[in-house]
Amino acid sequence: MAEREVKIQEYKKESVASLTEELKGHSDFIFSDYRGMSVEQITELRKQLRANQAVFRVVKNNFARIALKSLETPEVDDLLKGPTAICYVDGETMPAVKVLFEMAKTMPLEVKGGIIDGEIFDPAKMEAYSKLPTKNELIASLMGTMKAPVQYVVYVLEAYRKKLAGEE
Repeated sequence: MAEREVKIQEYKKESVASLTEELKGHSDFIFSDYRGMSVEQITELRKQLRANQAVFRVVKNNFARIALKSLETPEVDDLLKGPTAICYVDGETMPAVKVLFEMAKTMPLEVKGGIIDGEIFDPAKMEAYSKLPTKNELIASLMGTMKAPVQYVVYVLEAYRKKLAGEE
């Protein structure tokens, strides 16, 4: 019995190459099921994500599987079932994850999971990740903590000055 030669259509090769090039340079990917969302809702979601330097792209599962495999990411076949959109970020991932979970409260959007720093996250782990503070929030908290002792010294010196001046 002769083996059948599989011919891959040229436009499919180009689509996979284009997707691979688009995903190259990104290490974090969030996979979502967008089934039931209207065009207006997807547009609003993309607008919110774009403000956080993120892209929300609807992909064919096989194309995404091949592209991600060529980028040597962990295998995510379980996440690439049903209608799938990939969200990837040109910066910090946390704000985009927060936007996705915030929008999922009011839209029929379901976060399936993701790849963050080379580790596969299931939906529960992604939700827990979305509740962590962002890098900027952590920096602000640290700066507030560092500023507090100096601020208290100023308050004490000001109170002492007022006491000497007889303003109290």
